[in-house]
Amino acid sequence: MKGLPILDLAIIVIYLVGMILVGIYFSRKNKNSEQFTKASGLIPGWAIGLSIYATFLSSNTFLGVPGKAFGTNWNAFVFSISMPLAAWIASKYFVPFYRSTGEISAYTHLENRFGPWARAYAVICFLLTQLARMGSIFFGIALSLQALTGYSMQMIMIVMGICIIIYTVLGGIEAVIWTEVVQAVVKTFGALLILYLIITNMPGGVAKVIEIGKADHKFSLGSFSPDFVSSSFWVVLLYG
Repeated sequence: MKGLPILDLAIIVIYLVGMILVGIYFSRKNKNSEQFTKASGLIPGWAIGLSIYATFLSSNTFLGVPGKAFGTNWNAFVFSISMPLAAWIASKYFVPFYRSTGEISAYTHLENRFGPWARAYAVICFLLTQLARMGSIFFGIALSLQALTGYSMQMIMIVMGICIIIYTVLGGIEAVIWTEVVQAVVKTFGALLILYLIITNMPGGVAKVIEIGKADHKFSLGSFSPDFVSSSFWVVLLYG
């Protein structure tokens, strides 16, 4: 069975324990539902921004998208191009709207506007979508850690799931956001380190990487034809 050095395993364990301790710390501050779900509106904007950023940097981003790019091209990256526009629309219209109403979530507004059925329908659709998404994310995490540690994928997913549930249930939204701030820093540093190692260990450096990429059409964003059946540029852009 393959295994990581003790130091590497210790770092992973310390990281997981640290996330749980964050949840325990913020659990002492949660005195009511508003603090648990909204953190009383006291979280700074930069932390919320990093939290949203970290949410999109999942195992799909680190494994799935590079794998897709290696096998085909940058078509999967088109998904990210629509995010700045979506973020602008959300911050310009949706966020001020919900702040003015004082409602905790979109589901509360749907219930007040259309009735309980609308809230139940939206919640069910969201949960089913997120269950499928989390399944793919957990699979990616377990796949990579299994290759590194030799532990079973089932055990890895169970341990990760329990850790996430603990700090989320204990600390509420404030614990989730601050743990994701840490994750944003770790993920970004890790990505930059990987990029540096690739470039420095690649004979010919950046120029060679670009040369190989151009030769194999790796920088293509997909077909720009009005084809809504295959994974064209427009399909992926609209999906994002």
